[in-house]
Amino acid sequence: QVQLEESGGGLAQAGGSMRLSCKASFRTERHYAMGWFRQPPGKEREFVATMNWRGSEIVYADSAKGRFTISRDNAKNTVYLQMNNLKPEDTAVYYCTTGPTTSAYDYWGHGTQVTVSS
Repeated sequence: QVQLEESGGGLAQAGGSMRLSCKASFRTERHYAMGWFRQPPGKEREFVATMNWRGSEIVYADSAKGRFTISRDNAKNTVYLQMNNLKPEDTAVYYCTTGPTTSAYDYWGHGTQVTVSS
């Protein structure tokens, strides 16, 4: 079983920045991909960004390109999402996820709320 704990959400103004963190608790060492999804109010969950264990494969949603940066510290089993130039449409619950590949996710965090005011 893997547990994921997100942190760093909150309230920001449009144009501001915020960094989300997600720490994974693996019982055994796993070279898993880690990523972020989000669910805006009244909408379905959508992909934001993902990164494989080595960092050689990074994928962003079009909405995140140029504004968000995903990174990870494998020694800490932690993935980050740096969000810059935030927009009101970035308001959502952000979920951390991990799995064997950047397109296969087995575990999800409980989510952290990000609210961007205009």
